[in-house]
Amino acid sequence: QVQLVESGGGLVQAGGSLSLSCTASRSIFSFLAMGWYRQAPGKQRELVASITLSSDTNYVDSVKGRFTISRDNAKNTVALQMNSLKPEDTAVYYCYAHGSSVYWGQGTQVTVSS
Repeated sequence: QVQLVESGGGLVQAGGSLSLSCTASRSIFSFLAMGWYRQAPGKQRELVASITLSSDTNYVDSVKGRFTISRDNAKNTVALQMNSLKPEDTAVYYCYAHGSSVYWGQGTQVTVSS
């Protein structure tokens, strides 16, 4: 069983920055892709950013130019750097890993105050 441990959420003012980290319990080379979803209250979960085994990245339009996803294979970690945060970025952020199955982290709260 794969475990994904997230860290880095919190409260920040609009315009600020936060960095999320997701560490896997095994080599991330075993995953085709990893990334982050988020879910705001009353809304569906949406894919925020993803990164493939070959480090190709994809972002939802609303975060392009503000968020950057990266991977550190040596540390089995995927990070999400979030800059210029907006109140509408407020959500629970979930790390995922797509291998033979899809694995999920426990979620970390990001709150952006106006």
